[in-house]
Formats: sequence, structure tokens, C-alpha cells
Amino acid sequence: MNFSRRQLLAGLAGLGVVGLAGGARYWLGRTDSSVTHDYELIAAPLDVELVPGHVTPAWAYGGQAPGLELRVRQGDWLRVRFINRLPEPTTIHWHGIRLPLEMDGVPYVSQLPVLPGEHFDYRFQVHDAGSFWYHPHTTSAEQLGRGLVGPLIVEERDGSGFRHERTLCLKNWHVDKQGAFTDFSIAREAARVGTLGLLSSINGRHLPDIELPAGQVVRLRLINVDNTMTYRLNLPGGDARIYALDGNPIAPRPLGKEYWLGPGMRLDLALRVPPAGQQLSLRNGPMRLASLRSIANDEARDDWPAALPANPISEPDLQRAETLRFNFEWSGALSTNVDQGGAYQFWQINGEAWDINDKTCADRPIASLKKNGHYILEFRNLSQYQHPIHLHGMSFKVIGSNRRRIEPYFTDTFLLGKNETARVALVADNPGVWMLHCHVIDHMETGLMAAIEVA
Repeated sequence: MNFSRRQLLAGLAGLGVVGLAGGARYWLGRTDSSVTHDYELIAAPLDVELVPGHVTPAWAYGGQAPGLELRVRQGDWLRVRFINRLPEPTTIHWHGIRLPLEMDGVPYVSQLPVLPGEHFDYRFQVHDAGSFWYHPHTTSAEQLGRGLVGPLIVEERDGSGFRHERTLCLKNWHVDKQGAFTDFSIAREAARVGTLGLLSSINGRHLPDIELPAGQVVRLRLINVDNTMTYRLNLPGGDARIYALDGNPIAPRPLGKEYWLGPGMRLDLALRVPPAGQQLSLRNGPMRLASLRSIANDEARDDWPAALPANPISEPDLQRAETLRFNFEWSGALSTNVDQGGAYQFWQINGEAWDINDKTCADRPIASLKKNGHYILEFRNLSQYQHPIHLHGMSFKVIGSNRRRIEPYFTDTFLLGKNETARVALVADNPGVWMLHCHVIDHMETGLMAAIEVA
């Protein structure tokens, strides 16, 4: 496995990443058969105004932070030419998308980093409809913290039944009152809940007013692109129903009191907008994130759409599934060589802490799965902090928990609560070396990541 993976990376060095020449822009080019890609996506520094009257030196995709919304129809191929105009190497990981390993964006595992001035062509077919997103997998605390996050929307092949929708990217920025960046990662916080940003935002705006058509049913695609924050989402007085979790449809049900949306997770809500002139408050616990304002319109009143069609994910056979156990815990040991550039290692999976500076960690997978084998993964959180556990390359079905009632559903990211043990199941139908990690970026970069091989 190690030899073939290195062969692959050597091939990518010659074929996938090339120097940038000439100008750059982004566009949709699907109607022209001579066009080699649909989007040309540039990552570059961008000054933004997060705090009124002050400039923040963000990094952005497509000239905005959060980045350009990419859209593709289920079953089609997405072709993105990614251009790096940052001062350091980077990649793009397509969060929640089931794709070939060489398109997954993990440096030294699926591809070489894209160096400043180079470009890389990402090409893959999208099998699942839903709300997804994209971000780097290099120097993640800083690169995501500076604004390198963006939504990827995969439209249902035969339509969704919704006439209106909004994409809402939730992020807390690490900035002070003058808009200057504060530390993206603080060691003592990384060993606990993670380093929190203080300025809340939706689509890059603090406490925005969002206009919605009165009386209509609007699909709200809520995407948590934050490094650390778990949002306790609620809509007091709102008539809202959940239609999908992390891109995967469920039987519609009321939002209820609140929904906990961890980093990397997504929530598709259908909201019946109140009469014109009224407003609702989208909140994180008691804290307002945005005001949803109802604006008069002349359209006939929408009905609630039917449930969204299921994605084509293989159903695991629990009767013949092999069980694998994964313990997520604090390492309980001092990090070494930090003064000489070594990585902090506060967290571990099954007694192994990932070294974010070691390019060979993926050569030692924590588990080896047989291609097309059926598995139950037991996630056990032995700490007092939540961990949104994300698996690359495959989706899994949440089937049980010792702390809460579970209505089984497919996902790629599960918020594992304090001292919780959860059981998820999958069919290992995508060969490769896939990352399994906590999406609290501080936790991931200080040990809480591992590789799983499917062969």
C-alpha cells in the first residue's frame, strides 16, 4: 500500500499540479464541450470588513469569504480548476462528498499540496444530493480561520419541491474589536473545547437581516464552517421542519426546541415564513445570529414539499457486519519538542496521537477494512468534550447511542457527546486511505485523527 500510494503522488507531481500562467476568473462552462472545467476557483488574500470601519486581512475563495457557492446537479461531474494565489501551500477537501481518493484533498495522502502560483484540477462525479462544503486540509486552523471555507450545493436530480432556498454559512471569526486576527489556536484551549472565535457571522456578516418571502416555505441550508463552535440552533416562534441532516434526507420532522450543529455538520430546514412585516430570530442558544425578515410577495402560497429522495448509499447488513471499536480520548501526556517545531499531541484515537507534522502517518492506518465489507464502528468518547467525528470518502449510518434515542440516518459527521458511545454502520465500498477525525480543528491538529484503509 505504501509503495503504490507514493507512486500515485509521484504521478500527481508530474500531471496534476502545474504552474499558473496568465489571468484567472471563474465561470460556469458546462454548455461548451471545449471547456475543461466548470469553475475556476482562486484562493487569494482579500481585505474584508467584519468589524465596521476596520479591515481584516482574510483569505478567500472566488473573491469572497466565505467562498463562492459552487453548484452541481446530482449525477453530474464537477470540474474545478483550483488556483493558489496564497503565500503558502494548500489543498481543497470536499467535505461529505463520496469521491475517488485522488480528489479528496488530503496532502501526502491523496495529493501533493498545491504550491503558491500553481493550480490543480479537481474532477469527480457527485452521487449524492444535499448541502456540502469545501475547505483546505493544510494548516487548517489558520487557513479555515482566515476564511477559506465555501458551500457546495448538489441539487436533486429530479428537483426538490422547494421554490425558495437560502444557503447560510455559520462562522465565528477570531478577530478583536479592531478586526485584527487573534490566535487561531491556543494550546490550553486545544486541550479542552478548542479555540473559539468571538465574532459570530452568517455568510460573512455579523447579525445580518435576511429577507424571506412572506407565507412561503423556504429551504434554509445551514452549514457550520466554523473551526470550533457547536451551534445550538433554534428559531423561537418559527414553524420549521428538518428535511436533511448533513446532506442526507430524513423523514421531515419539527425542528423542536433546538438542534446541535457541530463543526462540519449541515442542517436543511424548511421554514414557513410568517406574514409580511414580521421577523424571526435565528439563535445559537440565547444568542441571536440573524434576523429573518418577512417581505411581501405576490406568489401563491407554497405547500410543504414531500420528503427529499434518498441518496444512493449502500445499506449495511448489520447481521453480518464486523464490529470495530474506536476510543477518542485525551492523551494524558506532555507534548515534546514543541519549542523545536514539534506538534502538540493532546488527543488520541485507540492510544495513537496523529502527528500533524509527520507526512507518513497515513502509512500506518488504525484499521484495515475489506472492500465491500460490512462494518459497525463503535465510537467511544472518553472525554468531557464533544467531538464531531468526520469520515472522508464514505457515508455511515448512525444506528445507536448509549445517551440518546437515535432514529437511524446516514451522515458523514456525527457529534459525539461527552462520555457517549455511538454505533454507526457502513459498507466499505470506496477503496483508499481515508481520514477519520474530529472536526474541532484544534483537536484534529493535536492528535485526534487517524487513517482507515479500504482495500
